[in-house]
Amino acid sequence: MLALHADLLDFPHAPAWGDTTDAGARFRPGHWLLIGDDGCIQAIQTEPPDAAWPREDHRGCWLLPGFIDSHVHCPQLDVLASHGTALLDWLDRYTFPAELHHADAAHSAAAAARFLDALLAHGTTAAVVFATVHAHSAAALFDGAAARGMRIVTGKVLMDRHAPPGLLDDPDPKVAERECLDLIARHHGRARNTYAVTVRFAPASTPAQLAMAGALCRADPTLVMQTHVAENTDEVRWARELFPQARSYLDIYARAGLLHPRAVLAHGIWLDAEDRALLADTGAHIAHSPGSNLFLGSGLYDWPAALAAGHATSLASDVGGGTHLCALRSAAEAYKVQALRGARLTAWTALHAATAGAADALGLGHEIGRLEPGLMADLSLWDPAATPLAAHRDEVAQRQGQGLHARVFAWMMLGDERNLAATFVAGRALYRRPGG
Repeated sequence: MLALHADLLDFPHAPAWGDTTDAGARFRPGHWLLIGDDGCIQAIQTEPPDAAWPREDHRGCWLLPGFIDSHVHCPQLDVLASHGTALLDWLDRYTFPAELHHADAAHSAAAAARFLDALLAHGTTAAVVFATVHAHSAAALFDGAAARGMRIVTGKVLMDRHAPPGLLDDPDPKVAERECLDLIARHHGRARNTYAVTVRFAPASTPAQLAMAGALCRADPTLVMQTHVAENTDEVRWARELFPQARSYLDIYARAGLLHPRAVLAHGIWLDAEDRALLADTGAHIAHSPGSNLFLGSGLYDWPAALAAGHATSLASDVGGGTHLCALRSAAEAYKVQALRGARLTAWTALHAATAGAADALGLGHEIGRLEPGLMADLSLWDPAATPLAAHRDEVAQRQGQGLHARVFAWMMLGDERNLAATFVAGRALYRRPGG
């Protein structure tokens, strides 16, 4: 049992685009959040609990749901902040060489532990993760997440062409299928693990492999599917050359049976209206990775068009095309992407996409993403005044009566992992700020 006292901030419903009123968020200052022995939120109340409850008083801090990173590559921590190339050259020069090291199971295990601890140190408690083509790389993430109690969605990467030999699946799709089925049997639905059928991207899979991946999804609708789509114009042209029968890049996945309510497609920059309608019709959603899109020069995601079409958008770091694991920084980058398009993203929409919106899009809204009794106590505790500049900005916003959105927006734009005081997973503090 544990009782936390702080200012609670979450997003029970999707905020309206552009709405900066307090109606876009649920803010409960000076509340106690009570965590039961089962790791779930037991109650939220204004009065202190009785003396039987161990208490932590974090007045002045903001308690949010733990962030959900909907698209991130574990092996690419090794290539963070590598000097600039576009997507396809990035893969050949940086990504594939890093992933080749994961042929060593011990390397994969150490990398998974480093990666999961890094997520926690950035306030992220759940993630949809790319491993490598090696089955043990996915197993290492599942085992590491189970040891920490984290919600992780991952799977071995499917890739049988257009990559180095050491990263290719066997030409017989049944070999990779058996590896997937073994991982599903050992990990899917155990602890808090979810298996994701993980197609690297259409150009790296033969039609036979895509068909196999689609069959896995049809056989078990509880599986997630993750892949990349329409990130870069050269990639889009290449996909169309390889799959001339498809109407669009996204249609390649539709024809293979890979679009469904638990499908997560990273990027989705170069989509048209028909593609967006297809996402809405199938329930699939886009994991927006603004830091990566800016760093690689891939393009500017059209978030208002996604809203108009009716499909969801979650927020992701991508790494290593992105340069960090911090959801706050991703939210700030997303604001800049939309500003370049002539739109203005609110803090409410951005933070919803990294919490409740991501949980709902992944079919996990019954478990995580909000501060409500019965949900898991996956939490991130933030100090909005962690630095002198942040403290001054927040004091000005309060003194001038600028309102809650102004305070949260300034924190979102100025903040980063230095503002993180603690991260809780199932009610256990797995990260605390050094010296805090």
